[in-house]
Amino acid sequence: MYDLIGDIHGHATELEQLLEELGYKQEEGRYRHPGRKAVFLGDFIDRGHQIREVLAIVRPMIDSGDALAVMGNHEFNALAYHTEDPGDPGQYLRRHIKKNIDQHKATIEQLKGEIKDAVDWFRELPIWLELEDENGQPLRIVHACWDDAQLQVISESLERYGGVSTEFLAEASRKSSTLYDAIECVLKGPELPLPNGKTIKDKQGRERSDIRIQWYREPGYEKKETYSQYRLPPLPLADAPDEITRQDYEEKTRSCRPYPEDAPPVFIGHYWLTEEPELLAPNIACTDYSVADELTEAERSLCAYRWDGEQRLDSANFKRVEAIPHQ
Repeated sequence: MYDLIGDIHGHATELEQLLEELGYKQEEGRYRHPGRKAVFLGDFIDRGHQIREVLAIVRPMIDSGDALAVMGNHEFNALAYHTEDPGDPGQYLRRHIKKNIDQHKATIEQLKGEIKDAVDWFRELPIWLELEDENGQPLRIVHACWDDAQLQVISESLERYGGVSTEFLAEASRKSSTLYDAIECVLKGPELPLPNGKTIKDKQGRERSDIRIQWYREPGYEKKETYSQYRLPPLPLADAPDEITRQDYEEKTRSCRPYPEDAPPVFIGHYWLTEEPELLAPNIACTDYSVADELTEAERSLCAYRWDGEQRLDSANFKRVEAIPHQ
């Protein structure tokens, strides 16, 4: 059986507390469980102050087969940040501009001479997983969004380029490519442009013209659902209350398809939820509960879901430890 653990972002103390609460013990230099396996949802790095310590915990677990993991958008960004652009000598696939430097600064400062080894390890992480329990009950794991068509694009590109190679990263970083769209969807989540040129400010104060959406379902047209309500997470957006029309949704989210209610359960991270963990849908669970978001006063935690083969998920199976304020 599997324990799905959300975005850690350099918070090793909380990770150790959560693993111990789930029954994992230190054996032969790594955490192990006699009957279960941890599955990490990506985003090990950036933001937190214990990035080296996090990697020292998760890498031995994964390398030994005592845990599994998928790539997060922060691992993908790190790969692009440290990979020179073959089409533009002297530049990197993720440009070293202030926004990108600030986002990755904690990782560079803490890992120093170990950064190349860490990035090489990120390259080996799968972008998604499809697993089964001992009775053949399926589950799916991806960082932000499960979309069969976009996963097929990524799969074909991985085969074409022999894995997450420089060529794969170069195409995935080129905004005109279908692979770029697929990676954006799967690792960062589909977005819906706001109407009438409106913008909102994100947590860093940057102006944004689109919102992350509840990709696993269509908007509630009959209920006149607004952009605020359809946001993931749903939040009041005073400057974007407009009702979503079917035409806007279908025209602007062509790369996103709602997830069938009878499909296998999907576990995701990425979305910076807060407060008490709850299901997004009967077969969709997010385990990112903002352990590293010290900008908000909402309740934050490192969260896991203890899965025992159920195809309709249960909020009672969430486990969590509270975030520790960094002094």
